[in-house]
Amino acid sequence: MKKLHLTAASAAIALSLTVTAPALAEPLSPQDLATLDRVGAPTVYEDEQTVVYSITSTDPDSYERRTGLYYIAPVSGSGTSTKEPKPVADLDDASEHSPQFARNPDMRDELFRKYLYFLSDKSGSEQIWRITNPSATPQQVSDLALDVSGFAVSPDGTKVALWTDIARGNRPENPQPDSAAKDTGRAYDQQFVRHWSSWEVPGEYSRIFVYSIGEDGTIIPDSGVDIMKGLKGDSPTKPFGGGEEIAWSPDSSTIAFTMRVADADEPGSTDTDIYLAAANGKGPTVNITADNDATDTLPAFSHDGNRIAYAAMARPGYESDRLVLTVLDIDKQTRTALTKNWDRSVGSIAWEADGENLVVTAQDVLDHPAFRVNADSGDVTRVTGKGNVSNVVPVDGGYVYTMNSLQSPTDIYTQQIGEEPSNITKANAERLANIDPVSVRRFSFAGANGDTVHGQIIKPESQEAELPMLFLVHGGPQGSFGDSWSTRWNPKVMAAQGYAVVTIDFHGSSGYGQDFMDAINQDWGGKPLTDLKLGLAALPEIDPQIDTKNGCALGASYGGYMMNWISGQWNDGFKCIVNHAGLFDMRSFYYATEELWFPRWDFGGSYEEQRDLYEKWNPANHVANWQTPTLVIHGEKDFRVPYGQSLMAFTVLQEKKIPSRLLVFPDENHWILKGANSVRWHQEVFDWVDRWLKPEATSE
Repeated sequence: MKKLHLTAASAAIALSLTVTAPALAEPLSPQDLATLDRVGAPTVYEDEQTVVYSITSTDPDSYERRTGLYYIAPVSGSGTSTKEPKPVADLDDASEHSPQFARNPDMRDELFRKYLYFLSDKSGSEQIWRITNPSATPQQVSDLALDVSGFAVSPDGTKVALWTDIARGNRPENPQPDSAAKDTGRAYDQQFVRHWSSWEVPGEYSRIFVYSIGEDGTIIPDSGVDIMKGLKGDSPTKPFGGGEEIAWSPDSSTIAFTMRVADADEPGSTDTDIYLAAANGKGPTVNITADNDATDTLPAFSHDGNRIAYAAMARPGYESDRLVLTVLDIDKQTRTALTKNWDRSVGSIAWEADGENLVVTAQDVLDHPAFRVNADSGDVTRVTGKGNVSNVVPVDGGYVYTMNSLQSPTDIYTQQIGEEPSNITKANAERLANIDPVSVRRFSFAGANGDTVHGQIIKPESQEAELPMLFLVHGGPQGSFGDSWSTRWNPKVMAAQGYAVVTIDFHGSSGYGQDFMDAINQDWGGKPLTDLKLGLAALPEIDPQIDTKNGCALGASYGGYMMNWISGQWNDGFKCIVNHAGLFDMRSFYYATEELWFPRWDFGGSYEEQRDLYEKWNPANHVANWQTPTLVIHGEKDFRVPYGQSLMAFTVLQEKKIPSRLLVFPDENHWILKGANSVRWHQEVFDWVDRWLKPEATSE
């Protein structure tokens, strides 16, 4: 195998692309945030030194989005020149995404010498297509009656595993029609009734089928094998599971997949398991993690097929428990918890070709880097620097991965082991060159119990005067703002409006060890609020430019809960509040949310079992203290924190005649995702904080 050299003309060594801003640069705007190009995960063909990836572009007027495929074929050797990205399989008036190289059994002498498979809606539904040469005419591979949600081609190139939402016992090529009932009622005998952003269709699940690929390149319709026959559940798991939960064995005989049993206990269970099934449908399907009642996920076969790595939690019912990298020797039936002594939670897994090491990602303080783990000793070595690394593909002598930071959105990087990274894409370089830079500073202080707590300050570089403050509280609550780019809560676009943006990773945040994360359990309004107060108190000495007396607090989900909690517990700390999808009443929240394992773990049981604790940390019990002007925002399709929580908070504000405003998006869920809605969200937020923090400017 040739060594992959994907060096760029200018190396972006640590964080991101750095450019010198011209004299007429402008602040990053909500319009920019909504319309910057979005780079997807790369697929790599090592022998041809070719990388294929997707870019999602947004029309600046209609905000319609289209995704296209591009490839880069870097020159051989150690030179620094790189060919410009070129389009692949550009189907008019359609999107192409989810690229995947797969073996071409004929090994035709084409540029790729492997087929490039991808998904496209060109035919009117999401189907699988393939191509052998970037300039050739793409071939539609599947023509099923249902949309293909995702796929994985077998290593030998003769079969494809695909998944779609379908009723058990049905087939994607010829699904049986629903009953002829004319009413719109849906009847349920068990939960889930709804999940994340959509109502469940009774009896329908995401299921995996394996089809043979015919000599003409298309899948053979009657060859489909339901490898989940006899199982009841979703694979990939919902709502966020994807191809990372499904893996082919190197000999193309077996598929590993992740599933949680869909029974009446599912809303309270985090017990996902890994199953092995024969691709031909013969023989039993085996649950290889049946002994563990907590989460098992992210299966990955070693290249020799003798081992399968996966990530495992230890505590049932806890969605934020530590994910330990575990390796099962298939022949010996022995398991090794490789990272049991490493206090970080694995977020992705990939084997290096020689099987001696794996590469994983994990949150680490304010970064999300890649780490190399020795397959025998479990020794862990960090291999990337600052920033947020994802989609790591091991190649000969190094890695290809995506990375972003607070400063810039995602690009694709290459890095040889022991060397510095280089970005091989610069998707938004021209636009970023015309945007004012911001500064990012990390800080720490003594928080609750004297523990070290970390935070960040993001502010415009060009301003020297005292700056009003936006105090951001992250959701989760087991999460982190970190050094990463977001298309929703983006500190850079907030700072660009003339604010000092402050983020604090309070007790419960990820990246500081499991004990620190566990510290929020049954203490939602305790140590986290103490951390926020102590962090704010420490800021004047850390950065005197921040006017902490002229600030607004902003948060979503748990951060929105904290906005409601602050209103009742710390009502003189801020001039205004922005509360997005915040929990207001813990009793009604418990009985209306969908994933019950979440409150049950964080509060030690159900509402009836832990009524006193739920009420201890219930913002609704302290509305007598509310006095801070508040903007309340919610999406109607939010089933994690149903929008009634915001209606109740707004009712309190209105009855108490506290200046307030309610913004509702009928077509959004827990997150605001659509371009025009994102711009409106930011306009409303900036108008609100300007009103209270820049009254002279807004009164003109």
